[in-house]
Amino acid sequence: MPEAALSPALVRAETLIRNVPDYPQPGIIFRDITPLLADAEALRVTTEAIIEPFAGQFDVIAGIEARGFILASAAAIAAGVGLIPIRKAGKLPRPAASVDYALEYGTATIEMHDDLPAGSRVLLIDDVLATGGTLAAGRELVERLGSHVVGISVLFEIDGLGGREAVGDLHTVFHSA
Repeated sequence: MPEAALSPALVRAETLIRNVPDYPQPGIIFRDITPLLADAEALRVTTEAIIEPFAGQFDVIAGIEARGFILASAAAIAAGVGLIPIRKAGKLPRPAASVDYALEYGTATIEMHDDLPAGSRVLLIDDVLATGGTLAAGRELVERLGSHVVGISVLFEIDGLGGREAVGDLHTVFHSA
């Protein structure tokens, strides 16, 4: 969504995202969305913006741990659909599948239960797109378990880190260099 297309409410919501330098390690700028989440109107308008391009195209929303859970939960309620959590390794009592992936500062593994009917249409949501490893792994995981990712949506995309190239087509509410 180009900056010119942002409503005044979305422009205001974007100002609530804080940059925290050198977290979780030196050289990384962490995008803290906590102030946005604490503001009811900002949370509402960003939730609507996250799901709007995919309205009517999905049966369930999958959210990636941890901040993706928060946004995906709000989006699932707004859309009137269920939520499937994609968790970090070792957090699920009965993971059906897992995928390893690279982060901009290391490697990780995500897991998911197989609670969706085969062929379910899934909207995949996370908070920030950086290098794209987490979202690419999330899509692979959903599809490995027999569902179809109809779209990927993020609150915030950090341009120039190759995430869009790794993930492919996706919807982003906010961008930053």
